[in-house]
Amino acid sequence: MHTYAFLLCYDKDECKLIPEVHPLSEFPPVPLTLEGSSLLHQFFRFDWKAWHATAEVDRERIAANAVTALKALEFAAPDAPVRSALFSELGHKGDLILIHFRDSFEAINQVELDLAQTELYNYLAPTHSYVSVVELGLYESSRKTYEAAAAKGFAQHTPEWNAEIAASLQRGSSAMATRLFPSVPEAKYLCFYPMDRKRGEKVNWYSVPFAERQRMMHEHGLIGRRYGDVVKQIISGSIGMDDWEWGVDLFAEDPVVFKKLIYEMRFDEVSAVYALFGQFYLGVRLPIEKLSNWLSGKL
Repeated sequence: MHTYAFLLCYDKDECKLIPEVHPLSEFPPVPLTLEGSSLLHQFFRFDWKAWHATAEVDRERIAANAVTALKALEFAAPDAPVRSALFSELGHKGDLILIHFRDSFEAINQVELDLAQTELYNYLAPTHSYVSVVELGLYESSRKTYEAAAAKGFAQHTPEWNAEIAASLQRGSSAMATRLFPSVPEAKYLCFYPMDRKRGEKVNWYSVPFAERQRMMHEHGLIGRRYGDVVKQIISGSIGMDDWEWGVDLFAEDPVVFKKLIYEMRFDEVSAVYALFGQFYLGVRLPIEKLSNWLSGKL
């Protein structure tokens, strides 16, 4: 059955209704997404008192072994992308941040186990962690994908519909492989924070019509793209994986740009009305080979 989307008037006496065969209300409300690397963020406090009480010869051995272990985590091979990175954390929330990108959660779990075997781990107290998966939201293309499946006569969630959606997502994954499985950017500063969309009684993102959410996300994305030459942004999804819905990593050479970008986004409708933010974590890149310097009180 046709539903009528708008009234088209050629002049004041001649108007006709233009049908929209597949309005968005007939399609699933959930935008399609593409998933890539599994992510683990680890936040630690370092036990400086215990470290300073350790004999110097033991400190040197522990530091050298830790560098070897972390270098093994950093690259899968000498010419491979950076898959683990170390940051010195600013502020009272902790001392060190480790970020790991892997191809599976099993590999992420193995990273945790590998780190726990090092002597340095005896001086590390976890303060926070975050588990997620790189996510690309497809608000812009979800409608086209749904319409293509409907145009072929496939009813929602039938095997034929599911196969059509899966094929579309597979094509998208191939085209977006470098964004879905990124290297940890080689930037000096990191800003990480988790976030939710509000779902309260009066303001609920998940009750907003798809078309409105699509519009707001498009406008929201335009702000981020304006900063694309100075900030590398990686969004990861964590619904059902951690306490928040998304994690946001920002990488840049100048930390002030984090403030400018996030401040500007606060005025955007999707953030001003529908966003909730968790704690912010800021770190400065610590090359693994310089860990011994850090343990001696030097960057």
